[in-house]
Amino acid sequence: MKAPVIVQQIYENFFRLPTFKRNPKKPQFPIQGLINKAKKSELEQSLGIKIDHVGYFEQACTHRSYLQVHPEIPIIANERLEFLGDAILGMVIAEYLFYHYEQDHEGELTKMRSWLVNKKSLAHCARSMNLERFLLLSFSAEQSLQKGNETILADAMEAVIAAIYLDSGLQQARAFILEKLIPMLTNEMIMKDSNFKSILLELVQSQGKEAPRYSVIESKGPDHEKEFLVAVYVYGEELGRGSGKSKKQAEQEAAHQALEFVLREHAIIPDIDRK
Repeated sequence: MKAPVIVQQIYENFFRLPTFKRNPKKPQFPIQGLINKAKKSELEQSLGIKIDHVGYFEQACTHRSYLQVHPEIPIIANERLEFLGDAILGMVIAEYLFYHYEQDHEGELTKMRSWLVNKKSLAHCARSMNLERFLLLSFSAEQSLQKGNETILADAMEAVIAAIYLDSGLQQARAFILEKLIPMLTNEMIMKDSNFKSILLELVQSQGKEAPRYSVIESKGPDHEKEFLVAVYVYGEELGRGSGKSKKQAEQEAAHQALEFVLREHAIIPDIDRK
């Protein structure tokens, strides 16, 4: 039985690259003038990077709907860059989790990666960097974006990662992800669910540890207007404090602070074996 054409092409190309080295010549992305000098400067400021070849970023910001409106422009949509950026992002996030959560097994690392990297989280990052201001869209796609379409923004964010990689190399793409995206991703992971106690419990249990313990360390004010101060502990170590008009509210605040500490400091949940 004859192999499908695409399989045959992959097979033939495989043996054309005996060294398996990256082609030293960068792909040619002709500059189309879609991002002028002023817009380029704004994009650099929004992303916190330096752009050398703006052609990569013109394509990264081009949604397929734009080509239907302007077929005369010889440019392709950002889907190929999205494919490359998704792979780079996945690798860097996996590397980050591998080194910062050394005690977690594959299942827990996979779960954390899915918490961090998803359409909603990437769209949040794109909005935080005002990426929508630079996207090239049709009128209908722009309307969809304004109504909350997260896919357009998330895909563009991955395409921008690929553009940074092609323009400046892997180290710059890694630095962009680690320094710019991960703080936003971790914050979005916490904030997308207001039940911070539940998130902290799941994180602690994913590391095979006992549930966090909450303790009221102070209460003040008259009975009808009490203010509670609560601390949260894991194996006797305090990870956060919170205050509120009720114990439940104070516990949520304490869990929130604990999560921010763990994710910000790349801390490992305290292990009883270290005590």
